[in-house]
Amino acid sequence: MSLAALTAIYFVHLAAAMSPGPAVLLAARTSLREGFGRGVWLAVGIGLGAVIWAAAALFGLALVFKVAPALLTALKIAGAAYLLWLAYKMWRHAGDPMDQHMPDLPRTRSAPRLVWLGISTQLANPKPAVFFGTIFLTFIPPSAPGWAYAAILGIVMFNDTGWNVLVARIFSLEKTRAAYLNLKSVIERVFGGLLALLGLKLALT
Repeated sequence: MSLAALTAIYFVHLAAAMSPGPAVLLAARTSLREGFGRGVWLAVGIGLGAVIWAAAALFGLALVFKVAPALLTALKIAGAAYLLWLAYKMWRHAGDPMDQHMPDLPRTRSAPRLVWLGISTQLANPKPAVFFGTIFLTFIPPSAPGWAYAAILGIVMFNDTGWNVLVARIFSLEKTRAAYLNLKSVIERVFGGLLALLGLKLALT
């Protein structure tokens, strides 16, 4: 597996990790209410949850590809359509205010409890399942070596954990949080454009 392929996986997953969703909102809310340290533990759980989804997709569908190679083509079409749809949604709603409403959370929680909350939030969210089961796999050749699988899971852990640690840091600081919210439309349009380009590339290759 080439460095270019791993780089493509890195960026397409980073864009997915950064897209607004329950995990990002929970990281933001936890840091606002409980501080940066607690947000970091939650981010670790979010990363682990993403790794579970990615591992299930990698090792489950790799066997399916051997039995039904035509499924890869179908996944590419579905993945490209999903990328373009997600890009459209991000671009269209880039100017919408970020919904910060979350259920009330207990103020005192242990690190293991926060990690588990992150994992369970990811596992209960259908978006990672769709992403890892379609788009993610279409960037990975069925004959990828074992070391590539380990590297890919490392990328997933790094991206999901790293982004949510950054979110935790941003939302634990009032001034930085305000600046981030002011740039929300720009950030979402940039990543919406990136997702659209990746979707077109996927559909045409």
